[in-house]
Amino acid sequence: MADCASYPSLKTRVVFVTGGGSGIGASIVRHLCDQGARVAFVDIDVAASEALVQKIEADGSPPPLFVPCDLRDIGALRAAIAEITRRLGPIRVLVNNAASDDRHSIDSVTPESWDDRFAVSLRHQFFAAQAVYRGMAAAGGGSIVNLGSTSWMIAQGGMPEYTTAKSAVVGLTRALAREFGPMNIRVNCVVPGWIMTERQVTLWLDPEAEARLLERQCLKRKLVPEDVARVVLFFAAEDSAGCTGQSYLVDGGWVWSTARPPDVRAQRAPGCGPRPSVRTAAIV
Repeated sequence: MADCASYPSLKTRVVFVTGGGSGIGASIVRHLCDQGARVAFVDIDVAASEALVQKIEADGSPPPLFVPCDLRDIGALRAAIAEITRRLGPIRVLVNNAASDDRHSIDSVTPESWDDRFAVSLRHQFFAAQAVYRGMAAAGGGSIVNLGSTSWMIAQGGMPEYTTAKSAVVGLTRALAREFGPMNIRVNCVVPGWIMTERQVTLWLDPEAEARLLERQCLKRKLVPEDVARVVLFFAAEDSAGCTGQSYLVDGGWVWSTARPPDVRAQRAPGCGPRPSVRTAAIV
């Protein structure tokens, strides 16, 4: 884990990650294992998850515990959490990562598909938190990190079920931060932009989309899962002990650079962002 910060508070800490078998989730699992945490994760993709466990062990880090689980089944999720607690001890860090951003049109949405997409991208976050918070509190507190998305912030089209569910993650984060704060449990939201996972590159990245991405981001490079995982490490560790109820964007500056008043955007020089005038500085 070259050039990555070390977080002593994560060593031997029990961490549970949802959707940890691939993409951003796999990078989170790998980074946590490299920190010496006792990591468990669930995923529906057994082959990818088992391959990840083997790769982490081969690289010399403590291998994570993988428990197959379809998060749409809350009973199965609760059973997985109970098994992980029995085998590893109280969960001190929960990373609610699992989601699916399948594209769909307005006319294709049905009540059944709506409920299914919310079950995949939102509902399990609450029920995982509900299942772990008592043990977390009894152990002295901990951290819950919910994964959001900038998709709703930039009014992205083509997936209304996903963007609606992800916008609700911010509200859930703030609600849980208020409820769990007296128990010394922090709840924060990490909000990725367009991250170049294998799925994103395979399904949606083409030269035109890449050009739009780099034009809109302040940082002129493609973001990768490690960019998100390293921020998750900070919020999982005690280094963020004073932070709760927050949403932290990992988007290369996309939201900031596109959500400003037109008179501010017009001042942009090549590269990132304007040098605002006194008149506009207060609203940037």
